[in-house]
Amino acid sequence: MVSAADRQAEVSRKWELLSPFLDERQRRLWMGTEAREAGHGGVSLVARAAGVARSTVTRGLFELEGSEAGPGPARRAGGGRKRASVTDPGLVAALRALVDPDARGDPESPLEWTTKSVRVLADELMKAGHRVSPPTVARLLKDEGFSLQANAKVTEGRQHPDRDAQFRYINDQAKDHQAAGDPVISVDAKKKENVGQFRQAGRTWRPKGQPETVQVHDFIDKGKGKVTPYGVCDIGANSGWVSVGTDHDTAAFAVSTIRTWWEKVGRDAYPGASRLLITADGGGSNGYRTRLWKTELARLASETGLAVTVCHFPPGTSKWNKIEHRLFSRISLAWRGRPLTSHEVIVNTIAATTTRTGLTVTAELDTAEYPKGVKISNKQMRELDNSGALRRHEFHGEWNYTLVPPSQLRVLFLNGYLVLTGRRVGVLGGHRAHAGQLGQPGRQVVHRTRAVHVQHDFDDALPVHGTGLVPVVRAAACGGQLVDHEAACGGDLEHLA
Repeated sequence: MVSAADRQAEVSRKWELLSPFLDERQRRLWMGTEAREAGHGGVSLVARAAGVARSTVTRGLFELEGSEAGPGPARRAGGGRKRASVTDPGLVAALRALVDPDARGDPESPLEWTTKSVRVLADELMKAGHRVSPPTVARLLKDEGFSLQANAKVTEGRQHPDRDAQFRYINDQAKDHQAAGDPVISVDAKKKENVGQFRQAGRTWRPKGQPETVQVHDFIDKGKGKVTPYGVCDIGANSGWVSVGTDHDTAAFAVSTIRTWWEKVGRDAYPGASRLLITADGGGSNGYRTRLWKTELARLASETGLAVTVCHFPPGTSKWNKIEHRLFSRISLAWRGRPLTSHEVIVNTIAATTTRTGLTVTAELDTAEYPKGVKISNKQMRELDNSGALRRHEFHGEWNYTLVPPSQLRVLFLNGYLVLTGRRVGVLGGHRAHAGQLGQPGRQVVHRTRAVHVQHDFDDALPVHGTGLVPVVRAAACGGQLVDHEAACGGDLEHLA
């Protein structure tokens, strides 16, 4: 028969072996089990062997026999040390005073110009008499609804009063063009990129401990230079075109990219198109104030026979341009963590860009020269305006305008004169001519030194693609009748001057 001393020694040996691996509740349950196995006097025996109070062993017996025997926390609710926010009622208020955004403008705030890490906050609270550690500060901040957050670029500055109206206008124009089967494209220039072994943001999978090495500094490699990717995003077709330019980012480069897209992609994709809608930012090489942008687009319209309509986004809203998140963001993901070591790498990486929704991208290197500083004179702009080639829309004509090709200008005859029913008309032989507007008879058409009173209502006049624009020149003999110029004169204006 085992003596009580031997039994106690055995329990003591088990306790020394097991106790480091058990939590409080598991220890109580184990001691309760040993006390039950020992029988009469077991509680005292186990308490002496483990060096604990008899009440602890007794509680373990109750937990074994009661409903608390199942899985559960080591301590009952309310057990353990009280939270710092309970023992120090002013702690949370003091912490909020340090981090609350409303206190940013308070010159009395001790951490106004300090990085507010949890360690710095804990040190400041300790100085104020609050005993707290950095992990406790982190927990209190989370309990109060705070989290680590970066800056959010949402403030657009002063907004134009017609900002939303311009968005609606762009949407209406896009719907109208798409319904007619005409292309709608979004254009912009992506950020310039250094060519060479330079760091690119992002990470890519490589063997552990073998990152690709790049230059320490981002000084431009004069042998390779920089590139400017200029993109065309065909919104309806979910496709993109990118010209990777090696020269300056100018309006001529921008329009050249659009021309290349039309010749290599757009013409075949939209064989019956007579119009093209371009949505663009308000600044940069394709800005609404850029004169070269308009004159180059007029040349594009003349070459392609397309009426090119441009709708600019209001100032400060360039991020809403479709190309930014439809195309450029995907290109940035495609070359993340990959140094752009050569033109070939850049072009091929852009061309490999795709999405699960079916985006396809074509890229091409453009090595042509596009010099900066090309000036467009006031006279050239007046001629573009007066010729009818540049039609500004009634709603914000500085943001919305159409470049009309000569093939879409329609001419009407009146009393020996060809009449343009628009705001202003062109200059013929050094003589300016003015015309009345559609539906407004009673105005005068002036040519040379003669003035012919407009007796006819021009509501029935043939418009220029819905604009009512035609040029004014002298006709040899038309009998005062309103006729289509192309039918009467074969489309040749020069022999009439």
